[in-house]
Amino acid sequence: MIQTLYETHLQVSDLDASIDFYINLGLELGLKAESRRVAYLYIGKDRQMLGLWEVPKGNEISKRHFAFGTDLDLLTKTIDWLKEKGIQPVTMLGKEPIEPIVHAWMPAAAVYFNDPDGNELELISWLPNDPCDIEGVVYLSEWQEMMKDK
Repeated sequence: MIQTLYETHLQVSDLDASIDFYINLGLELGLKAESRRVAYLYIGKDRQMLGLWEVPKGNEISKRHFAFGTDLDLLTKTIDWLKEKGIQPVTMLGKEPIEPIVHAWMPAAAVYFNDPDGNELELISWLPNDPCDIEGVVYLSEWQEMMKDK
């Protein structure tokens, strides 16, 4: 019955700064409801939605994690692309952001970064291999080397 994730929502401290951040990533503003301090942004051709809800000043934000999907060829360019946009990729699972990392149990390659409020974001791409039982993560180049003979 479930075929896709249609929308997800985040709490933010500054709605306008968050709108700018996500537009900088390529999302499209669908609606900004000033009276409710909420905005909805479209993601990709299927127009999945990200809702941004500004919390009142002084209230703590509940931080979240979610991933944007992308193609592998684009993912290999993500670290430079993020840096060009003024966004620093972050270390994940002990791996510095020098190239995408691979979650072997899926398998999928990913790059992590944070939004202005510290929500953990990920760009991820499925890999064409079978899942492997590898503890932790490896860099994409290591994964590709491991998969040469498989």
